[in-house]
Amino acid sequence: MGVTLDDVAREAGVSLATASRVLNGSTRKVGSELAERVRGTAATLGYLPNAPAQALARSATATVGILLHDVSDPYFAALARGACDSVVAAGLMPLVVNTDGDPAAELRGVRMLHAQRVQAIILAGSGYTDPSAAARLNAALADYRADGGSVAAVTDHGPEYHTVRPANRTGAAELTRSLLALGHRDFAVITGPSRLRVPGERLAGVREALSEAGVALPGSAVVRSEFTREGGRRAMASLLRGDERGRVPTAVLALADVCAVGALAALRERRIRVPEDISVAGFDDIPLAEDLSPPLSTVRIPLTLMGAEAVRLALLPPADRVGSFDAPVRVVLRATTGAPRTGAPGALRR
Repeated sequence: MGVTLDDVAREAGVSLATASRVLNGSTRKVGSELAERVRGTAATLGYLPNAPAQALARSATATVGILLHDVSDPYFAALARGACDSVVAAGLMPLVVNTDGDPAAELRGVRMLHAQRVQAIILAGSGYTDPSAAARLNAALADYRADGGSVAAVTDHGPEYHTVRPANRTGAAELTRSLLALGHRDFAVITGPSRLRVPGERLAGVREALSEAGVALPGSAVVRSEFTREGGRRAMASLLRGDERGRVPTAVLALADVCAVGALAALRERRIRVPEDISVAGFDDIPLAEDLSPPLSTVRIPLTLMGAEAVRLALLPPADRVGSFDAPVRVVLRATTGAPRTGAPGALRR
């Protein structure tokens, strides 16, 4: 087996990204002393540069890669719409990759897009809480960026990337305060999987607002599910069985609208009235939210704009510093929320 770029980087005492910048002719400059050390090491070891990698370092195709957790999810579909429209407006072609929220699939997607010589990669999804998964992804992105590529992420993936930040914690806290103002004190939360960072940010906002109000949120009142309709339906069914005292909440916060849709379905199946018996709120304000019956209370974030901003940042000239965009949020109260039911706490009128 021949000498690899990794061998050169290890022997020269530099990162793989630095070795690639020097030997593959990237437009990103490396100090002359460091560059000479890498070249000298490559010559000593007999390293033969990789022609496709050199081609990528000097040029790119007229495409932009967009990595999505689930293209069928209205949240990601709206992000994709904004991103794709902006890519086309820039005279480029979008290349969409669906990852199903799988870190291994996302890693493969980055490597595939790198091989396709895309001009930029948009990470349109939540980051992962697993440090090893994040490290592998960052290493692949570093290789891509060393070859001249640009990366923008929706949600924070690190200071080295352009970032679009939705105010997840702030939005969840403001939504919770709105329900507290209606008189609710018995809350439950349907949150997302622990492997993703966004559910944690939103849950932290709920806890912050409840703590300020002196309202407890017991562990039994927090149910994790996938951010899907079926996940929300099962989570609501679990909450309706009550805690150890048979207590059922008066307000349920589903931290994604698609979960709230499933939660409402579970309530309809049991003929439980919304909002007379239980108030339900979501998060994201996907297009479907306003068309539900009753229309869903939620937190509005500008999903299409976020996708467009990610593309704008990714296509900034290389000399520009790392950019960011803080997406605003707004609570939208509709007919699924109202004052809590009267009667004994935790009681339901069927």
